[in-house]
Amino acid sequence: VRRMGLFAKKIEKQLASYQQELIETHYREVDNMYRQIRGWRHDYRNHIQTMKAYAAAQDWDAIQNYLDLLDTDLQTVDTVIKTGNPMTDAIARQMGHVSWNGLTQHDTIFPLFPFIAGVSFPFSLSKQRASGISERRILFKVIRRGMTLIVLGMIYNGLFRFDFASLRVASVLGRIGLAWMFASLLYMYCKVRTRAVFAAVVLIGYSLLMYLVVAPDAPDGTDPLSVAGNIAGWVDRQWLPGTFACGSFDPEGLLSTLPAIVSALFGMFTGEFLLRKRSSLSGEQIALCMALAAVAITVIGIIWNCWIPINKKLWSSSFTCVVTGYSLGLFALFYYLIDVRGWKRWTFFFRVIGLNSITIYLAQRIVGFGGIANFFFGGAASHCPEAIARVISNAGYVAICWLFLYFLYRKSTFLKV
Repeated sequence: VRRMGLFAKKIEKQLASYQQELIETHYREVDNMYRQIRGWRHDYRNHIQTMKAYAAAQDWDAIQNYLDLLDTDLQTVDTVIKTGNPMTDAIARQMGHVSWNGLTQHDTIFPLFPFIAGVSFPFSLSKQRASGISERRILFKVIRRGMTLIVLGMIYNGLFRFDFASLRVASVLGRIGLAWMFASLLYMYCKVRTRAVFAAVVLIGYSLLMYLVVAPDAPDGTDPLSVAGNIAGWVDRQWLPGTFACGSFDPEGLLSTLPAIVSALFGMFTGEFLLRKRSSLSGEQIALCMALAAVAITVIGIIWNCWIPINKKLWSSSFTCVVTGYSLGLFALFYYLIDVRGWKRWTFFFRVIGLNSITIYLAQRIVGFGGIANFFFGGAASHCPEAIARVISNAGYVAICWLFLYFLYRKSTFLKV
């Protein structure tokens, strides 16, 4: 009993020490944030004075460029609450997007969708042709799906508010729809070599265009790969209707859709490889080939980064290669685990999400999952340190969303586009 008492006291002491350490870390973080806010307040007073001076001189172009720079600067604000644990903090930094150049885990999620949609299309097309569906009917379905995703993206952006002056036409779903649609048309009517040449020409040509051509409306000396100087932003300002996500530039704009088409094409190359080689190669050999290809494409992207930075908002060619390598590597891993080794039970959680991925993407915009999660988990989170409270809140949010999808799964209700 005495030993148990000593052991309990030791545990209590360690817990008290850990809680004290968390409190001190949180205090330092809040104090640092307070000092940063005071600094920003001083800086933004200066910014206001600068813009007033430009306005007095009626230099509207200078004001627009200055606002673009401020928008980029604001996106660099670090809102991550640090825990004091280097590994935990490193993981937390991956749970957000970079402001401009660079890559985090969050930046790889979006490109996975056109890649996976591309992987499935060779199988779908083969099945439709084997069923005797006409080429004209298949073509209609491809175009309809692409257009439907564009409309769903506009709905996500607030189409039903009927405030067309402030409606953002470009969207994540629209980017996926256009990239998949054009890649599908290329797959239907072009041979492998033609598609490979198209992919290479687009990636090289897009890089040269971004590297050599400055936006015509940018001030002299502007970096062509900056927010204000990139040619993709200028194309959007000339021909893309609606408002933009980043002031005078939209990350899902017109010109950057070209390399996104290549992302979908890479997925179709993968699906075509599986379709053709699954009868002549073993599962292990197929997984190995895909893994080696993933490494090769990733290395090409990293080398390309020396000239054209990895940039999600521009969907740069280096970004296209790196995230394709990442997507293909994950696909090779899961193909090996699920299809080759037959380990499928653990996939149920993800299958519930994957079967209604568009549903949950749109539902988060419509249904107040955050309020529901706060109702059930907010009380527990409020009694924990900030870092742990965020984990509880985020886990609760994911749980509520998953239960909503599970309900649809049990009812065999799936949104198909």
